[in-house]
Amino acid sequence: MAEWTGVVEGLELARELGAERVDLFLDSKLIVEQLHGRWRVKDAKLIPLWAAARAVLTGFRLWSATHVPRAQNGLADALANEAIDRATAGGPARVERRPGSP
Repeated sequence: MAEWTGVVEGLELARELGAERVDLFLDSKLIVEQLHGRWRVKDAKLIPLWAAARAVLTGFRLWSATHVPRAQNGLADALANEAIDRATAGGPARVERRPGSP
């Protein structure tokens, strides 16, 4: 649930920011294959999130989804852990970092 929610929210943010193209780099091969339609989404509670992601993707001129093994994705893991720590400490659930910002 959390990974699919992150995909949907990330795509919605990209759309709000006016992106015409999105490149998703995910450590979940399952989600990458499901987004591309090569594997089915079997879990009934995930189907609405998959459908929402696919609907948002249709609004982009181009999109890609690439699997990046977790062992090669240290920065993403560090950012995810930072977000979990921040939320656990009562901080904001969502923080946006834009290119060029600290």
